[in-house]
Parts: sequence; C-alpha cells; structure tokens
Amino acid sequence: MYFVRTPYILKMLFQKVVWEFPPSQQTIYLTFDDGPHQVITPWILSQLKRHDAKATFFCLGENAKKYPNLILEMEREGHAIASHGDAHLNGWKISKPEYEQNILQGKQTLSAILQKDIPLFRPPYGRFKHKVMPTQRIILWSLMPGDFDSSITAEKCLSRLKSVKAGDIIVLHENEKSWKNLQYCLPKFLEFCNANNFQLSAIKSI
Repeated sequence: MYFVRTPYILKMLFQKVVWEFPPSQQTIYLTFDDGPHQVITPWILSQLKRHDAKATFFCLGENAKKYPNLILEMEREGHAIASHGDAHLNGWKISKPEYEQNILQGKQTLSAILQKDIPLFRPPYGRFKHKVMPTQRIILWSLMPGDFDSSITAEKCLSRLKSVKAGDIIVLHENEKSWKNLQYCLPKFLEFCNANNFQLSAIKSI
C-alpha cells in the first residue's frame, strides 16, 4: 500500500522532514530513486535535456560504485545528486547500527565520486528510524504516482502525475520494475509541464 498524495497527518507528525516546497511559483521538483542504472539513467538524462528540465537523483551507493561515470554525467548536466543509502534496506527491519552504517556508506561513496559533501538523503521506502536522524536533510515526497506498481496502467500513472501542483516533490524510480511505466509517462509528463508552464528544478540544498 502507498499514498499517491502524502496525507496531511504524516506531514504534521514528521515536520523535520521535507515533503514539499511552498507553492509560490510554478516550480515542481522531479526526483528519481534507486539509480544509477546503465540503461535507464542515460535515457532519463536524455529526456530531461530535451525539455530543459532539472531533477534530483537519490542514488544508491552500491549502484554508484558500478556506474560512477553516470553520477558525474548527472552533475555535469546540472542535476542534484543525493543519497538513498548504500543498499536499498528497509529502515524498519534492520538494526540501528546497520541502519546508521547504510546511511554513512551511501554518503561516503557519493562524496568520493563527486569530491564534495552530499547534504540530502531519502531513506529507502521512505522508512527511517525516528531516533536515528542522519546529518543530511531528509527529503521525502508529496506525490507518488506509482511507476513501480504493476497493478496500474501507464495511463493511470500519467494521470496521477498530471495532478501535480506547484511546490510538489514527485518520486519516480530508476529500476527495472518501473521501466515500462516510466518509458510511457516521463516524456508525456515533461511535455505536459512545458505546456502548463511548470518549471522543473533540482533540490540543490535546504
């Protein structure tokens, strides 16, 4: 189960987490989890470039080690790189030391590739141990269209994306599970954003 729109009560319970930004301008924040991926990431980058859009990539350390050149390409093209931990571990099902080590290793891997600090973090599954707050700022989301959800059509995923509002943080994924829906939705959503004067910006820092 997942919420397409993050409920207000969750935002109130976890106010130190960034769920969205003020809707003062026609700006939205497209984010991608789980990469980099040797096929999907270059395709995403080409789509973003075609539409002059910027995004934030929450990368796994274990994947960054495999494809450091893709991390550097994201950086060159003006996107933001943030951490998704080292491995895609469920924070509710692992020990506190293992959770802390996963956060630290993911950050260190990306920092070593980019030679700079990585200030932003998104826990896998959006699940974190409340008593273990990383030094990085936690970024979650306000809109999850469910590109990973095999029970919905690509058209349904796009319809959810089109419910976007100014200030929204949208979460999509760079993985095999989401690839079919993403291939359909992303180009059409970027066209929709251009037609409706939405600016897609990277989350550089908070």
